[in-house]
Amino acid sequence: MPTRPLLILATRNAHKTEEIRHILGDQFEVLDVTSFPDLPEIEETGTTFLENARLKALGISRHIDGWVLADDSGLEVDALGGAPGVWSSSFGGEEGNHAKNNERLMREMTGITERSARFRCTLVLAKNGVEKDFFTGTVKGRIAESPSGNGGFGYDPLFIPEGHFQTMADLGAVIKSTLSHRAEAIRALVAAIETGNWVSF
Repeated sequence: MPTRPLLILATRNAHKTEEIRHILGDQFEVLDVTSFPDLPEIEETGTTFLENARLKALGISRHIDGWVLADDSGLEVDALGGAPGVWSSSFGGEEGNHAKNNERLMREMTGITERSARFRCTLVLAKNGVEKDFFTGTVKGRIAESPSGNGGFGYDPLFIPEGHFQTMADLGAVIKSTLSHRAEAIRALVAAIETGNWVSF
């Protein structure tokens, strides 16, 4: 059996790694930086998803041999002027605390009837400190009146994708892997790999 190409994710977020593995299926062997404990922490100082994804992809790829894929993504709520945006993971005051992030979002949305929102994702692919390409994905939807569902992570219990009546957390991994912002960006990545000659895995 041929060896699957290796893709190293510039993340320590186990939920994100699991989701990307699920979307890619058996096409790649997917590891993240937890498999390489000597790799540095990359500070996300950008003001856009692309800037942060680029910082992570280039920063990690300078320290490891192989293809590195970095993701930066988040939730944009129209009634909040696009917040939390690039600060989605720390919106509640504590980095990576999904419960606090959701609690603050619920507080901010109290009494607001205009609840349109979107998830955005930007992926950057790099090798040896050089960016090869970037890919984006978006899924539109609205903020639920109250959290629902045990699937997914982050804001999934509060986000109802367009064309559905359940939250992303209620819909489950199989449906999410077909319609999420991350799935859309990964499909663009896979299409570029399969049809282009700019990269060899």
